[in-house]
Amino acid sequence: MSGARPASSVLVQRVRGIVRDPFFWTGSREMMGTALGIAAWGLVTGVAMVKSGLALPLALFMGLTVYAGSAQLAVLPLMTAGAPLWVIWFTALCVNLRFVILSSMWRSYFAHLSLRHRLTIGYFSGDVIFVNFMGRYPEAKPQAEQVPYFWGAALTNWLAWQIPSTLGIFLADQIPLSWGLGFAGVLALLGVLLSMLGDRPSRVASIVACTAAVAAFALPLKLNILVAIAAAVAAGLVAEKLQEQARAQKPGQETRS
Repeated sequence: MSGARPASSVLVQRVRGIVRDPFFWTGSREMMGTALGIAAWGLVTGVAMVKSGLALPLALFMGLTVYAGSAQLAVLPLMTAGAPLWVIWFTALCVNLRFVILSSMWRSYFAHLSLRHRLTIGYFSGDVIFVNFMGRYPEAKPQAEQVPYFWGAALTNWLAWQIPSTLGIFLADQIPLSWGLGFAGVLALLGVLLSMLGDRPSRVASIVACTAAVAAFALPLKLNILVAIAAAVAAGLVAEKLQEQARAQKPGQETRS
């Protein structure tokens, strides 16, 4: 028993090993390109939470626990309008459904890790991190360098979001709406979004989502967001299915020719 080390000591040693790994800093550097856009969006979200009427402690709690800007901004108008709780939860669920898909793909890389480690990865994972990670490791098999790389990217992204978001919460009363931060945040999010549209199904889903959101804008309780999400998911799945069928038919066509 005397030779056993406390769990906290083992955890600290593992963290130090990850931080000292060169791939940790590689992941961090590769996230720096989008850090400015993430920071702008985080600042907008922090200001929006307070401007919508959330108390400062609740806004801080929401920012740290939810850690999903699109979901936060989607439910804030519903909370302000007094929407039923099921509408708020359902909206947040729909906005974050993409993380279920991302998690299924993360599994190929991190299934060998402990449950606690995988749950922590689930909290820190994000869209841009996923894009960078898959660009570097397209082959779905675990490698020792992937964990340090992920944590370098994830911690950089988390800090780029949380620091401006917290500043936005505390400085919301000093930041006037006339600064147009909402528009700046939209531009930042568009920059992040455009970097993720690497295939036809993604582009089709984005176009359908924009069209549906505008067409259903008159719906109460911001339900146009739900309509846009449902339409985009359906369009994306159909486009992906058609793309797979076209790929399957191409070898046969080449053989006949």
